[in-house]
Amino acid sequence: MKTIYIPVSDRPECVIALDQGFKLGEQIRANVIGYHIRSHSDSTVELPDEAKSSTLDVHTYDAAWENLLAQKRTNNDHVKAKLLFDKMAELFGYQLSKKPQKEPSAFWSENVGSPEHLFSIMGPVADLIMISRPASKGASIARSIMQSAVLNSASPVLILPQTKVKPIGHRIAIAWNQSTEASLAVKAAMPLLQMATEVNIITTGTENKLGPKASHLVNYLKLWEVKAKHIKVNGKSDTDALLNGYKQSHSDLLVMGAYSRSRLRQQIFGGVTQYMLHEAKIPVLMLHT
Repeated sequence: MKTIYIPVSDRPECVIALDQGFKLGEQIRANVIGYHIRSHSDSTVELPDEAKSSTLDVHTYDAAWENLLAQKRTNNDHVKAKLLFDKMAELFGYQLSKKPQKEPSAFWSENVGSPEHLFSIMGPVADLIMISRPASKGASIARSIMQSAVLNSASPVLILPQTKVKPIGHRIAIAWNQSTEASLAVKAAMPLLQMATEVNIITTGTENKLGPKASHLVNYLKLWEVKAKHIKVNGKSDTDALLNGYKQSHSDLLVMGAYSRSRLRQQIFGGVTQYMLHEAKIPVLMLHT
């Protein structure tokens, strides 16, 4: 991994994302790019219901953002965000740069537009996007940014809880269900898996789907010099079972595929993805394809 993108605004959760982003960047020698979307991210103007929560209607979403930008943009939003980014970069000894350097550097970028549009442009050229999960209330804009990163970037998104967490990536759990989405998430997370001291593959229920079983994944990871073990767990639901396995393995990061289904022009997240994206109190790396 050479590039870590972190959406930055003048919000408390961004400090958490920047803290973990620069720590991870130091560990894997990656460039850290602060990305600011030119809007007032904690605006009291609410996006319409169609553009919030687990649904994203393209036209309504873009129109809402344009309206918000026109009403709420201030002259110093981007200034405060950049000051925060510069301060965190300096704290971790990252040199601020405008061009790629031999040594890992910190870069700043800002654009005007809807997150859906912008993440479709910058997401595919990011190795990893890191976001701290915004508050459940009063932060619909920040939640829409998070959802757009997952749905539109075509890159892995590491979502952090609002509270500070211990360094991530030492004990990694993989949510495995034999799907293409899960396998692509594993491949995207391979640089982190190779550095982990322990990797656990968590499955719920029987492995009777068309796709590789956990034992196949164990053997595949061996080829990448990643030693993994399989943990079978049960729970009232797949979500509960995954969280039980995560806690039992004392993991500090969960890797999973992100699932959604289309409803006309909307993308509706699946139940487990929805919970892990909006409610879970653990670091989650997910990839939507």
